[in-house]
This record gives sequence, structure tokens and C-alpha cells, in this order.
Amino acid sequence: MTLPSLFLSHGAPTLPLTETPAREFLKTLGGTLERPKAILVVSAHWETMVPTVNAVEVNDTIHDFGGFPRQLYQMRYPAPGSPAVAARVAELLTAAGFPCNIDRKRGLDHGAWVPLSLIYPQADIPVLQLSVQTHLGPEHHLRVGQALAALRDEGVLIIGSGSFTHDLSEFRGHGPNDPAPAWVNGFADWFDAALTRDDVPALLDYRRQAPYATKNHPSEEHLLPIYAALGAAGQTARAERLHASSTFSILRMDVYAFHARNEPAMAAA
Repeated sequence: MTLPSLFLSHGAPTLPLTETPAREFLKTLGGTLERPKAILVVSAHWETMVPTVNAVEVNDTIHDFGGFPRQLYQMRYPAPGSPAVAARVAELLTAAGFPCNIDRKRGLDHGAWVPLSLIYPQADIPVLQLSVQTHLGPEHHLRVGQALAALRDEGVLIIGSGSFTHDLSEFRGHGPNDPAPAWVNGFADWFDAALTRDDVPALLDYRRQAPYATKNHPSEEHLLPIYAALGAAGQTARAERLHASSTFSILRMDVYAFHARNEPAMAAA
């Protein structure tokens, strides 16, 4: 079983509680995939100096946010972990020349459990997280993903969880289904076109080439997971956009699958 790698835009923590097109799409996504042996989430909400993977028996649910409805803090996603898969992640990264730490306490932040609560609500598949190194930029994360590509053949679903656009300074005053402005869509359209034509040099140089790049991503942590997902599909990766929408006007909620060119595509929804 060879699984695609995915990029998910996880939106605001309230995603499971808010009626939006992205929520409805994610609720159907798990049914379109073969059931994975484990899930590895590269999360924008775990930043470390070197790649770090968590290795626990059962994941705690981390409520790493404030000021949201009480119902959200009552949610739990007690998915099992997998120390064995964590060891395999560390092995692959070390073999590729990356230092890799193992964290034996950390659970799942909302970059992981919020979307997974919609995709796999039973929380019965082992889940691991891998941190991002924001200071090292896109190429580093592309190479991290490439180092982990073998996991796809081993039944591990690799998910990069971030946000296709993420300027939170513009968040206030928008409803969950307000349309995106031109500066948000302009960036998303450019990035989708670069992904579609597999223009890796342009993607790595997006902060110079893409319109409104630094406006949509004042810092890079929410976009870097897409490079890990892209890299995990191998040197001949192709991108397939499965979903496109926006929430709160300024958060594009796009979802991508990445495959090697000789692998079958998923049906877009």
C-alpha cells in the first residue's frame, strides 16, 4: 500500500464547531483513503531547532490556544502513538543527514487533532507529530519530506498541517464564510499554478516571486508543512488540489494530495 502525502489547511481551532465547506470536505476525506497503519503530522504548531518526533503510547490533547468557546477545550482526541514508527522516522532522518530528537511526552497540538477529529473521528489510528524548523525555510522541509518518502510504502500517511494563507493581523471582523480578498486569492492562485507545473525552484523562491507572499505569510511556519508533504512524494511528485475554499476571509483552506507520477490520482472533491 502506497499512500499519497497530504497538505491540510487546518484553519482556526474552531473548525470542528463551524459550518464551512472545509469542515464538510475533511469529514469525507478519510473515506477516500486506504486506512493507514499510522499517521505522521508535520505541524506548524510545533517549532524546534532540529527535527523532533513524538513517541508516546497514548497522545494527550494539547489545547494550545486561548479565548475560544468552552466546548473546544472539552474536546479530546486520544489517538494512540507509535514509538516504533517514531524510531523509524528518526532512522530515516538520521540516514539522510538530519539530526532528529525523540520527545517521549508531547501529545497532539491543534494542528494535528483539529483536522484529524474530522477525518478520522474514532481516534483509533496511531498518530505521531514531527516538528518544523521555521528558521531553516522551505528547502530544508522539502528535503525532510524526501527523507521520509519510504514511509508512504510502509502504510504511513504523511500529512503537512498548516494554512495556505495565514495573515492573522487581518482576522478580526470577518465571519467564517466571508469571501477571500484579491490579495489572498492572488497568492493562492500563484502557488497552485506553481504546484501544478511542478516548478520547485519557483516554490522555493515564493517569497520573492509570489504576489503578496509576505502579506499572506508574515512568518513561514504555516506554509512549511506543504514542502514536507511535497518532498514525501519523491523526486517526480505531482500535486492534486482536492479542495479550495476560504474561512474568515483571510484563511485559504486548500487541501492537496501529492503522488509520484506513476501513482494513481485521488478523485478531487
